[in-house]
Amino acid sequence: MATNSARGNPINASEGPTKAGEGAPPPVAPDVKGAVKEAAGQSDGAGVHASGQDSGMAPTAAKAEPKVKTEKELEKERKKAEKAAKFEQKKAKAAAQATPAANSKAKEKKAKAPKAEEEALPPYVEETPSGEKKQLRSLDDPQLKAYNPVAVESAWYEWWEKSGFFKPVFTPDGKVKEEGSFVIVIPPPNVTGALHMGHALGNSLQDVMIRWNRMHGKTTLWLPGCDHAGISTQSVVENMLWRRQGKTRHDLGRKKFVETVWEWKDDYHKRINNAQRKMGGSTDWSREAFTMDKNLSAAVTETFVKLHEEGTIYRANRLVNWCTNLNTALSNLEVDNKDLAGRTLLDVPGYDKKVEFGIIVHFKYPIEGTNETIEVATTRPETMLGDTGIAVHPQDERYKHLVGKNAVHPFIKDRVMPIVADEYVDKEFGTGAVKITPAHDPNDFALGKRHNLEFINILTDDGLMNENAGPYKGQKRFDVRYTIQNDLKERGLYVDKKDNPMKVPLCSKSKDIIEPIMKPQWWMRMKDMAVEAIKVVKDGQIKIKPESAEKSYYRWMEDINDWCLSRQLWWGHQCPVYFAKVEGEEGDPADDNLWFAGRTEEEAQAKAEKALPGKKFTLERDEDVLDTWFSSGLWPFSTLGWPNKTHDLETLYPTSVLETGWDILFFWIARMIMLGLKMVGEIPFREVYCHSLVRDSEGRKMSKSLGNVIDPLDVISGIPLEKLHEKLALGNLHPNEVEKAKKYQKSAFPEGIPECGADALRFCMVNYTTGGGDINFDIKVMHGYRKFCNKIYQATKYVLGKLDQDFVPEKTGKLTGKESLAEKWILHKMNAAAKEINEAIPNREFNRSTTTVYQYWYNHLCDVYIENSKALIQDGTEEEKRSAVNTLYTALDNALKLIHPFMPFLTEELWQRLPRRPGDETPSIMLAQYPTYDAELDNPAAEAAYELVLGCSKGIRSLMAEYALKDEAKVFVQAYDEAAYQTAVEQVQSIKSLSGKGVTSIEVLSGSDPRPAGCVAFPVSSAAAAFLHVKGRVDIDDEIAKANKKLDKTRAAIAKQQKLLADPGYQQKVAEALQEADRKKLADLESEANGFEGTIKQFEGLKLE
Repeated sequence: MATNSARGNPINASEGPTKAGEGAPPPVAPDVKGAVKEAAGQSDGAGVHASGQDSGMAPTAAKAEPKVKTEKELEKERKKAEKAAKFEQKKAKAAAQATPAANSKAKEKKAKAPKAEEEALPPYVEETPSGEKKQLRSLDDPQLKAYNPVAVESAWYEWWEKSGFFKPVFTPDGKVKEEGSFVIVIPPPNVTGALHMGHALGNSLQDVMIRWNRMHGKTTLWLPGCDHAGISTQSVVENMLWRRQGKTRHDLGRKKFVETVWEWKDDYHKRINNAQRKMGGSTDWSREAFTMDKNLSAAVTETFVKLHEEGTIYRANRLVNWCTNLNTALSNLEVDNKDLAGRTLLDVPGYDKKVEFGIIVHFKYPIEGTNETIEVATTRPETMLGDTGIAVHPQDERYKHLVGKNAVHPFIKDRVMPIVADEYVDKEFGTGAVKITPAHDPNDFALGKRHNLEFINILTDDGLMNENAGPYKGQKRFDVRYTIQNDLKERGLYVDKKDNPMKVPLCSKSKDIIEPIMKPQWWMRMKDMAVEAIKVVKDGQIKIKPESAEKSYYRWMEDINDWCLSRQLWWGHQCPVYFAKVEGEEGDPADDNLWFAGRTEEEAQAKAEKALPGKKFTLERDEDVLDTWFSSGLWPFSTLGWPNKTHDLETLYPTSVLETGWDILFFWIARMIMLGLKMVGEIPFREVYCHSLVRDSEGRKMSKSLGNVIDPLDVISGIPLEKLHEKLALGNLHPNEVEKAKKYQKSAFPEGIPECGADALRFCMVNYTTGGGDINFDIKVMHGYRKFCNKIYQATKYVLGKLDQDFVPEKTGKLTGKESLAEKWILHKMNAAAKEINEAIPNREFNRSTTTVYQYWYNHLCDVYIENSKALIQDGTEEEKRSAVNTLYTALDNALKLIHPFMPFLTEELWQRLPRRPGDETPSIMLAQYPTYDAELDNPAAEAAYELVLGCSKGIRSLMAEYALKDEAKVFVQAYDEAAYQTAVEQVQSIKSLSGKGVTSIEVLSGSDPRPAGCVAFPVSSAAAAFLHVKGRVDIDDEIAKANKKLDKTRAAIAKQQKLLADPGYQQKVAEALQEADRKKLADLESEANGFEGTIKQFEGLKLE
């Protein structure tokens, strides 16, 4: 019946919250928290049909590799099952004769259980030709009797895509529709492997926005694509090449290696696109982009050439962040700084033993021509081989006599180091003397420039000591760290080693220790562009949400540095710039005047001839490629056709929203804003929404080495634990890391990952998005949403069963004037849900939108109206039946539309089975009009009245359960105000019907009537109470004790509520509407206390009777 009754429940799922409108989606529901454990305990396997139950609730491990059985095998199994069932029935019958009748049914049920295991369904086979509209099977088909995500999700996507539903729709003259446009360019995933839950989160949020706007009639475009991911992709392919063939990229040569990467990219690109399709993303694949496509490459060239011509891009020999493992420079954003409290041993790629960091070594340099020494200190002892000077403070009396003299290097022959005075030195810190390594330290770089010191590089690109390191040439840098200290001791120059808190720079890709090295590179001036990019956010042209992300944006942009663009890779956009080697001259590769950018080599040649008149030269193209983020920074406009003036660029730029993770705010978002303003003259998007990071259930960042990276496809389809383990072996993990990862997988997914389906995955990820902190992903919560999908599925099946074959809905969902109170109530709730969701989505309150639609489906439609409409349909007049069924249709039709952006597959499968209103030829639910607020359906009076009815029936059922009265129950409803009294009188039959068959009579009393004698009370609200006559049917002393307990609890709640309302801070800060709700809560509690006091008094009175 209503909320607390399981009788006749078509959903046959765990009960929802006890009061209509209460509760939230499964994350907070205890039954959902145990969803996987419950599933593991069920006897029916995956695909087994138990009527009204989700068809895939058994552990995934049980269905890992389903074997397709022949008809003969299936028939044999069926006969075997029947034989076994008959045998068990005989046993049950025999047991029934020897045991009390009370246990008989339980024994029979237990005996029949094994039969379910024999009814395992074969794998689902889709009969619809790919791309055609799905051929709907009967809901009596074994595959469809219960919710089965494989069957539900099959065939729809191919039809949507082939039908062109994902493409933007323009007016006949090529303009956006009157309703406006909504455009998102997808943050392009790297072509380095599978998608992860972070992608699932972003894609779910973006598709919700796209589908919601499409259903509101806008011209919508969600543009898909992939990023070539220079460093990551080259690194993965190089590792693969070495593992499989024992070769390096140099063995293949640049051309062959790039061809190999393209082949690898094509394979993984398909996998990524397949995953996006599986998740139901409505992207327009006809516009798919890749950062190394012809047009996007042209955009990169155009940008570089223009910015080089105006001097924004320039050549300079500067310190760069060098990764010796990847052999390339990195931007500051690609470097992670690890904090060390003191001496720490760290793993470094290429070293068998851990290396010592977090120390500071003190040693002495001899002074030329004297017996004096000067003490210095360093956290990187090996860099002393690159020292070319020593700095002291000009006012430091200890060293004034040494300024102008030279120190002698103990290991490098003939190297002397001038001692200079500079106010940069803190004379109170350490010894007050600072060794200077200009070519290997950012601070020393500036000192070296000021004092015209020699810049000596001591490292090769792969981290070995070069010829400038004297006797240490060819040794590994961190081996030298130790040998240098021993050699200093031998010379009597070693002083001490101490713990030293410090930051160690790590390559975010390889975890190698970053080395500052001098390299001639391409740089981009950022300060001026940053000023404009800050301005458009501050004046509101671009909104960044949440507020914390906006603050981070300002902080970084106001302290921005020039951007190092060069990467020493082969995979990527080769810099479109050429060096002129002039005959008879030794040109400096760092000299910007000898470099010429061109869209073609001919253009560069023409520029060079003009700049070098009368000189003979040859052009050599720069071998370096550009930072991946350079092409990504052009993404919002290059994907729409820029630098060409295309229709898409003219009509759909600027885009509407950029939805992405906050962790790439600076890598990508800031650069897109700067380059959009610079190259197109307009902002690239009007809004940035930064979602949270997805962490594992223990709150740890997802990482391959921890084994906690989850593939969305594994969540959709399910995967046994053994297969999860096997996937670890396919990656690049070290054997030790594989074991550590397996350990986590065993604890997090002891039964593997259960099959959840795409709709549950999407809904869960959107519901996680509160706009607050990071998300701790829990597979148990996700699996709970599969149960919600089953609730929707079974509810729709029930409604379809109530629609006659010749049923034709009303032309509109408008009121007819014949609606019962229950109908007015559900239509009001439906209307309120539409209003709430239509406010929440544009405000990016995603959790609010999912909570609202969940409550409408679960608490209002399924648990109340569908249940309570049964009485109207079974016992009402023909007119009442027709009205109830029409309302059922309207409530369900709109419920499916409301939840469609979150659950596209399930809603299409079910909506296609509903009859259409006359004249409605909408081909797909994704093109249907999204429900909007209708003032005519707004009916607070009906809401209050029906919730009184629900409250009374709930109270009566609760009292009957509490006092174990199953029949001949005599009930009273006492109303304390006129409105409540009128409702109770008019709806007394509804209250009786909803209260269960055990109620023989209900009498409605007014507030002026005396409290009914011999009764216990259930306070419905401050407006009414329900009473059950119990005199002569219960133990009075026991009931008095129970009532006293409840009274004490209610009084404590009253005191807490009174304290809250009396708090001055609360009165000042909390909105009046919330205060009013809290005052009503207090009134209800006080009414409840009065009821308990009355019950106690009544029971005590009964004792005296």
